[in-house]
Amino acid sequence: MMKTIKQISALCMIGLLVLCLGSCDDDSELFAITAPNAPALADVAIKKIELDAVNTNNPAVSLNWTESDYGQQTAVNYAVQFSMDEAFSAPVTATSVTGRTSISLSIGEINSAAGNAGLNPFEWAPLYTRVVASLGTQQSESITSNTIQFEVYPFFNYVFNDYYLVGDATAPGWNNNNNNPPLFRDENNPSVFYYTGKFAENGHFKVLQTKGLWQPQWGTDDGATVGNNPGGGSDPERFPYGGGDGIPEGFYTFTINFSSNTFTFEPFNASGVSSPASLSVEGSSVASSQSLTPLTFDGHIWHVNNVRLTPGEVNFKTGAGASWGGPTSFSGVATENGGSIPVLVEDDYDIWFNDLTGRYILIPLNL
Repeated sequence: MMKTIKQISALCMIGLLVLCLGSCDDDSELFAITAPNAPALADVAIKKIELDAVNTNNPAVSLNWTESDYGQQTAVNYAVQFSMDEAFSAPVTATSVTGRTSISLSIGEINSAAGNAGLNPFEWAPLYTRVVASLGTQQSESITSNTIQFEVYPFFNYVFNDYYLVGDATAPGWNNNNNNPPLFRDENNPSVFYYTGKFAENGHFKVLQTKGLWQPQWGTDDGATVGNNPGGGSDPERFPYGGGDGIPEGFYTFTINFSSNTFTFEPFNASGVSSPASLSVEGSSVASSQSLTPLTFDGHIWHVNNVRLTPGEVNFKTGAGASWGGPTSFSGVATENGGSIPVLVEDDYDIWFNDLTGRYILIPLNL
């Protein structure tokens, strides 16, 4: 009898659970919204803003807009966008807020937005802004405000990182401030760097971000992936093997990808490549021709330090009169009769050139 009661009770509980679930489904309501009204972005009082590179945290502009009504009590997302043209052909989202209808942007934030939108530094130009309202994490049911415009005078925003070699396989040895040769940044992918040159017998090396400082530093513990000590942590082992015996003396190409934390280290055939007798930097960006010096350790790596460049262009000229250049500023691959290297902003630069690969890098010292 007791067993039968237990069975009936269990069946009743299952039945009640099914009934409850069915009732919940019957009583569910869909989240319905009405066609939203666009936020109205108020004009700004100041129509010309000269951006100061010294006080980048100071407020530059305050934006205010009306709330967008979706017919429900829900938090609305607002993305603040900028563009160099009124059509917003390539909009840049400077920031996003939820449930707010005003924001203050700093000088640094406006300068970054202007640079990302394509405005040139040190020139007055119009900057267009708008607000895009939406719902949820997928930015659903988006609707765009009116557009307002003001003029800005941006300063230059150097967005690249630079990296240097150190180690007993390289020219500076284990001295972190000994004219350490830089890695050459890829002209299309700022996370990828190369160094093709001579490496010493039974040596190792690491990568530094700042000459004179040991952190951040990069190495490898397993010979396949990149390890990093940004400071306060444990140092990774040395390239290329993560410790143990060093490499045979010779020419190699070291490639490192800071985005994927991977690297390669492969032999390079330098036979038959003759370095020019002399090399100089010339062009409209230099007041006078600047001679480059090859490294004593590796005569294929040339450099000249602390050269003042102004906006314009430069080329590498050999003593035989050949001209080498490329189309990309700051870093790239130069070829003979390859045009001129654009210089975008005035500053003091360290200039490096590799005659094995044609790679060059111009590193600003004050930006």
